[in-house]
Amino acid sequence: MSAISVNKAFEGVQRLFFDTAPLIYFVEENVTYVERVKAILVCLDAGKFAGFTSVVTLTEILPLPIKTGDAILIKKHHDFLLHSRNLSLVNIDISIGLQAGELRSKYNLGTADALQIASALSANCDTLLTNDKQLRRVAELRVLVLDDLE
Repeated sequence: MSAISVNKAFEGVQRLFFDTAPLIYFVEENVTYVERVKAILVCLDAGKFAGFTSVVTLTEILPLPIKTGDAILIKKHHDFLLHSRNLSLVNIDISIGLQAGELRSKYNLGTADALQIASALSANCDTLLTNDKQLRRVAELRVLVLDDLE
């Protein structure tokens, strides 16, 4: 699959759900991905689309900085997830849990992935940004894989 530009990939996106990895790449300034994610976040900040992620992201993003005692990185992640303009955090409720169970069964997903996708659907997202190529098989929303973007 040939790479597609960020601008082209996000044409028509109205509600974007961020899986955990792209947000980790941005906050932790991963040299391979930070510029791609930054370009997407510039569009988000400009209000070109609404952004969402879930409390699962908070759960997945914090263990390493907590384990290493990196209080600055913990604060960066916390502030980014809870105080970014145009980014909302979806709480997990019973309906999301039920839908996640259905998605786990239908696509043989792990619990975290199923909860993320169910959260995206609950927030009426039309697109999921991830770096997990396996999630392309999910048909309920458009899946953009960061490795496919330039």
